[in-house]
Amino acid sequence: MEALAENRRARFDYEIEETCEAGIELLGSEVKSVRAGHFQIAGARALIRGGEAWLVNSHIPPYQPKNTPVGYEEDRARRLLLTKDEIKRFTGALNGKGHMLIPLSAYLKHGFVKIELGLGNTRKKSDKREVLKKRAHEREMRRGE
Repeated sequence: MEALAENRRARFDYEIEETCEAGIELLGSEVKSVRAGHFQIAGARALIRGGEAWLVNSHIPPYQPKNTPVGYEEDRARRLLLTKDEIKRFTGALNGKGHMLIPLSAYLKHGFVKIELGLGNTRKKSDKREVLKKRAHEREMRRGE
């Protein structure tokens, strides 16, 4: 599946414990814009409010800027389509300290826009340094072979 948008920083800032797939409720012009590759999820979060999951801080610019509906908000909260069981599971997990629901990537599946969500725990600065050292070491090992 071809990625429409990716949050590359997420796997560095968070230690992802589990992932799941969610649909996203979009307007027709937003779907066209997303298919054209104009979807930004870097810095976005998924929240659970009122028994529903919402994607906040994502950015979808208008597909045709001069033909945009009046009052269109590029950064509005968009509802995520999850089952009630998944929402309950994530609600319990998000009560833990440092846990967040992070969008990792967006892609098309059977013509529908899907988002891969990851339940992650915030990494400390020292853990991030360790990851960088490990990557550098692996890179050196590959060059030596």
